Amino acid sequence: MPKRIVITKLGGPEVLKYEDYKLPNELAKSMVRIQQTSIGLNYIDTYHRSGVYPLPLDFPFCLGLEAAGNIIEIGNDVKNFQIGDRVAYSYSPPLGAYCEIRDFEADKIVKLPEYISNDEAASILLQGMTVEYLFERLYKLKKNEKFLFHAAAGGVGLIACQWARSIGAKMIGTISTKEKSDLAKKHGCEFTINYKYEDVYENVSAITNGDLLNVVYDGVGKDTFDISLKCLNFRGLMVSFGQSSGMIKDVNLHSTFNPKSLYFTRPTLMHYIKNRNELEKSSSNLFKKIKNKEIKPNIYKKINLSDASEAHKLLQSRKSIGSIILKP
Repeated sequence: MPKRIVITKLGGPEVLKYEDYKLPNELAKSMVRIQQTSIGLNYIDTYHRSGVYPLPLDFPFCLGLEAAGNIIEIGNDVKNFQIGDRVAYSYSPPLGAYCEIRDFEADKIVKLPEYISNDEAASILLQGMTVEYLFERLYKLKKNEKFLFHAAAGGVGLIACQWARSIGAKMIGTISTKEKSDLAKKHGCEFTINYKYEDVYENVSAITNGDLLNVVYDGVGKDTFDISLKCLNFRGLMVSFGQSSGMIKDVNLHSTFNPKSLYFTRPTLMHYIKNRNELEKSSSNLFKKIKNKEIKPNIYKKINLSDASEAHKLLQSRKSIGSIILKP
């Protein structure tokens, strides 16, 4: 009998439970059955587990938005995939990636090219497509443009470093240690600022000769919101795409954004891969970067699915450097 991780109540990593489950006797016509070999761990999983992002689901339910594996069965209406194909999916509802075998809609999966392993796909698809839409479609970064990106040595951050270098943009990344600074620069970050010991605004001002920035990417949230806004120039864009430090407090729209006529957006990847065309475009752009060696997957650690609670603790410690994957 296959195994999965479920939660029966909201809370910390301790609420993750490892259990047996049954698959449907019949596979829906539009679905494929995937023997999962690699499961992506993402910070949003902790939001779902803790209730930061409330979900309209009944307990118990299985977490997870990203995985890769091999097709072992195909629904009658599926035409573009066959048994044995290596495939991956990311950020397409419903939740449920923390399991060994899963039925999934065929129009929401992508076939993996030969130069990307299952482990690499599970470690990079969600994070890579996130950077793709942030840098290429939400706001089109230009060559030599300076911008601020918080948590430059995290899973998303290291991909952002590489993507910025590939297009010639100059990334200013915040980090917390010299080790993370060296790693971010190795991956393409032009400037780093240690937010624990250095004034982020003063450093940004010095780097830009007082011009400040047209765009800031902030996945940290509560701890960085005010400084992100301060670093923006007039009519600058604040991209708040996560909150690893906690939810942003209530803000006064007039006093917060009016003084510099700032723009604000709170995007999510799901809204940038809403249809098959967008999914294929985003994943294809990422795969091309990997094929051209402009982006390299960085797997920090592989942890057994049964130890998912330990993986969540590691992720929330913010000590990981790169991506964590769960192995069924």
